[in-house]
Amino acid sequence: MQLPLTFDPVSNGEYLPRPKSERDARAEAIARSLAEEGARRSGRRDFLRTSCAMAACLAGINAASPVPAYALPTDATLDPAAADAALGGDEFIFDIQTHHVMPGQPWEKSNPAMKTFLKFLPGKTDFSRYAYVKEMFLDSDTTCAVLSAVPATAEGQPLSDKEAAGTREIVDSLGKSPRLQVHALVTPNLGEVKASLDGMEKVAKEFKIAAWKVYTLFGPKGEGYWLDDEKVGLPMIEKAREIGIKLICTHKGIPLFGTKGDHHLPTEIGRVAKKYPDVKFIVYHSGFDPDVKEGPYDPDKAGRGVNALLKAVEEAGLKPGSNVYAELGSTWWLLMKKPEQATHVIGKLLKHVGEQNVVWGSDSIWYGTPQPQIQAFRAFEMSKELCEKHGYPELTKERKAKIFGLNAAAAYGVDPKIARPAIEKDGVEKLKQSYLPKREPSYHVYGPRTRREFFALLASRGGMPA
Repeated sequence: MQLPLTFDPVSNGEYLPRPKSERDARAEAIARSLAEEGARRSGRRDFLRTSCAMAACLAGINAASPVPAYALPTDATLDPAAADAALGGDEFIFDIQTHHVMPGQPWEKSNPAMKTFLKFLPGKTDFSRYAYVKEMFLDSDTTCAVLSAVPATAEGQPLSDKEAAGTREIVDSLGKSPRLQVHALVTPNLGEVKASLDGMEKVAKEFKIAAWKVYTLFGPKGEGYWLDDEKVGLPMIEKAREIGIKLICTHKGIPLFGTKGDHHLPTEIGRVAKKYPDVKFIVYHSGFDPDVKEGPYDPDKAGRGVNALLKAVEEAGLKPGSNVYAELGSTWWLLMKKPEQATHVIGKLLKHVGEQNVVWGSDSIWYGTPQPQIQAFRAFEMSKELCEKHGYPELTKERKAKIFGLNAAAAYGVDPKIARPAIEKDGVEKLKQSYLPKREPSYHVYGPRTRREFFALLASRGGMPA
């Protein structure tokens, strides 16, 4: 029985898949029992396609956790209408961290690592733009998305700027709606800085990009850089300002194997944000580190994890609602089965970064369709005890709507009142409406699931992240 939410270890290729905990095993056993009971009592062969199956997964997490975190009606695992009421919604969902690759391209020879990564994919999917459209827009409630880059050299990039723009054009051709935007990867520490800056200008003119994506922990021989490095980082920011695309998305948190130093830490984020108040800095993963157990913010315990981002912002004197944004890709995926830590992370981001500055990302399609993540966040309730103790704002429906998409829309200059009517009439939506009555979600997640698979992937790329 393939549940919509996996309890097995899985990684997006950036971190070691964590062993299944006793709590996860217990939650999975409960979820399977509830799903089997629901299928038997309903007599529905398509039970696993209904929201009752996801309700069973969340009920399993509730039962295995010290404090229930997901608000579910008692009959949600049996009655699709009850489950839909708890897990459904009509939010404007803007997912700003999504990925796909282009198989059969020259990068497969220059980047055998990514080709090895794709071997871990279950089924026969090619992980192409067509699989991407199905997972993102047909099998989930995602409204808009940003197609983002992965850390790689230009020769080894599994999704070039041209191909990313091509995906956007195909989606646009189905209805001329602003459903998809694209990033351009900037690697100012690879080769001559001037060549990187010239490349920024060229790609901005040619492909109509929405923002820049940088990996400060990626570089020659695993050496990264800081955004406030006078030779590398600052010239890149200055060039972004000159071009007029003043939105920089940077991976901070989740250390990559094969990299050296602490460039995955958000140490300099506050400094550059203060220096350039007209530039928006979106911190991918919010500084989250899978090896750090998240708790309340403590500036004396802020060497790694989300606290490191909060301290960097605090030390720069930036108040909530500044030009620093915290993104939840992979972070929410890794925390949704850990309600206490999830409460701390969401709570302290709302409190210290600001309710206008927490933005949605799923890191899909590495984790398959983002729909389970969306449904879980809709039903998620932060611990009232922890909120009262640490002064966290309540996670209201209105704040969830901001996180789901309204905050990112403002950062990207998208007006939901204009974008949504166009999206609801485009060809992708027409495809979705014809698909939904007989939908066939795969419930696949992608990526290495064991230490052996992960290190086989790492060895194939010479110890580099990509």
